[in-house]
Amino acid sequence: MSSDGPSRNNNTPPKTPPGKPGPEGERRGMPPGRGLFGIATIIIIALVLMMLVNSGGRGDTITLADFETLVKNREIVPGSVEVRDDAVIARKRLDAPQPGERVVMIPLNAASSKTVVDRVYEITRGDVKSRSSSPWMLLVLVFGPFFLLFALWMIISRGLRGAGGGGGVLGNFGKSRHRTLTKEMTGVTFNDVAGVEEAKEEVTEIIEFLKNPKKFTKLGGRIPRGVLLVGEPGCGKTLLAKAIAGEADVPFFSISGSDFVEMFVGVGASRVRDLFKQAKDSAPCIIFLDEIDAVGRRRGGGFTSGGHEEREQTLNAILVEMDGFNSTDGVIVVAATNRADVLDPALTRPGRFDRQIVVPLPDVKGRLEILRVHCKKVKLGPDVNLEKIARGTPMFSGADLAAIINEAAINATMHNKDFIEHEDLEEARDKVKFGRAQRSRKPDAIENRATAYHEAGHAVLQAILPDADPLHKVTIIPRGQAMGATFSLPEKDRWGYARKWLLATMRVLCGGRIAEEKATGDVASGAAMDIAQVTNLARKMILEWGMSDKLGFVRYEGADNREMFLPDKEFSEDTAKLVDNEVRRLIDEAYADAKRVLETNWDKVVSVAEALLKYETLTSDDVARLIKDGKLDRATVEDLLQAETKRRAALPPPSAPDPEPPAGAIPSPA
Repeated sequence: MSSDGPSRNNNTPPKTPPGKPGPEGERRGMPPGRGLFGIATIIIIALVLMMLVNSGGRGDTITLADFETLVKNREIVPGSVEVRDDAVIARKRLDAPQPGERVVMIPLNAASSKTVVDRVYEITRGDVKSRSSSPWMLLVLVFGPFFLLFALWMIISRGLRGAGGGGGVLGNFGKSRHRTLTKEMTGVTFNDVAGVEEAKEEVTEIIEFLKNPKKFTKLGGRIPRGVLLVGEPGCGKTLLAKAIAGEADVPFFSISGSDFVEMFVGVGASRVRDLFKQAKDSAPCIIFLDEIDAVGRRRGGGFTSGGHEEREQTLNAILVEMDGFNSTDGVIVVAATNRADVLDPALTRPGRFDRQIVVPLPDVKGRLEILRVHCKKVKLGPDVNLEKIARGTPMFSGADLAAIINEAAINATMHNKDFIEHEDLEEARDKVKFGRAQRSRKPDAIENRATAYHEAGHAVLQAILPDADPLHKVTIIPRGQAMGATFSLPEKDRWGYARKWLLATMRVLCGGRIAEEKATGDVASGAAMDIAQVTNLARKMILEWGMSDKLGFVRYEGADNREMFLPDKEFSEDTAKLVDNEVRRLIDEAYADAKRVLETNWDKVVSVAEALLKYETLTSDDVARLIKDGKLDRATVEDLLQAETKRRAALPPPSAPDPEPPAGAIPSPA
């Protein structure tokens, strides 16, 4: 939910007196292998520069006869002839269209050097400069490549030697990439965690054990080796772990499961060993493994990828470090995952992860507490009703609720408000769940009418059926991928689904297509999501919840371990046909019953649909008034704009301003 705090050194070295840097300070000043690497880099740069300097005067190669011709034609610059050990260099004038000079040279060798040089002296009548090469340059050119190879060999050898001990250039791959968190780094305590009181209590026991272990061990108790946090994404598992770091006065090592996996074989296991070694040196302490399912999946099952063996080696190293021959007393491993069903049984058994703490989706009370925690950082208006927002956000996680508060603050800021109003929270809730309202998208009249009747069918059934959730509001403003939406406001959280509620919900889902077809004489694809939801509910009632008289009290749904591509099917073809027939029967009964209710109350559907075409959004009170009286006396946005225009037109024109007094005029005493 928030970024990790800044990292720091895991093993804090002892402080050394000023002026006496210890070995740790020297190691930080120049990491292993980096000194030789810097020296080799300097040597390479120097060699390149010398080669450039040495070849800077090189030019076009000519013969001695060509040189004599150039001198006779006065094309050689006077005083530019220079005799070196390997060549005679001179500068030649260039004619138009490119006036300037060009370097030419006559190569020399041991056989012809004396003859060519004597002839050059004769041709130039002694106007020649002589320069010998530096002996140091010759030494560099001869021995430089050998010294460079030796330096590279030293760098590689030191890296290979360091790999075994966890240091050096190559050995850094085997070092653990964990971060050490403290209360100052995270800024999170138990006061910032709400909605998961039972999980907080269990974690509090762990912290108390670390602070005062003798209090528990005097009765023969043993410190737990591991705690597994299990819950849906966004429920606060990582936030709870950061709160542990904020409350415990012990080192807290944080690392993700994906940090163990690298392209090199054996790196994951090496990092596990390095992490636990440092943790044992700092015991008592806590290790937090986020997303442990990245390396802790069940071994030897189903289809595997290319990195399967490397992942198993990493998992084996974790298993050995948490138990086996190495004692890890004083080190508690806290892991988090949302896929506890795919973890290896050897990892979740007692003795390794002794406790599995479930971090569930918050109930209505928990959602209210979470909203209050996040509202401490924003300004709320007097009309804000957090209880209503908590009731209207069933199955929302803590991350979703934090997003609602943030989106509401952004919306209030964009409208230049001094504080967040309740309508900002309503808009933020709808935006997080369904997407941004697309008010600029204006459908044509026919499509808009079909959408209005579609949503009116949902709304009327939602308001009439006694077992359905209470209606909250209905709108035909496009939002996300939907052309309209009908929102309910559950009176309580549901941890199980009653048959009556399921049947009522299926009838509400069927109402949109029925009303749309009756009003327009045609059907459209707008009911695709309704069809998917009603089919899913019917299949779960038959396959998982045993709500069919013909199939009985039997579960037919296969195990969902998501490890195989083929679905797990444990019943015959005859049973499969019976399942399909029962699913079809439930949906057909819901469709027929919803059609009967809507035809009986069609005048109410028409009233709600026409009001939607006029107002675009209706609250539950508006729908109740329409169902009861058939009319709604409320000004539309267009009426308000027209009234404001008429009011401004009726105002008297502003009077002309008084003329400016002339310069130097004295004001009247009156």
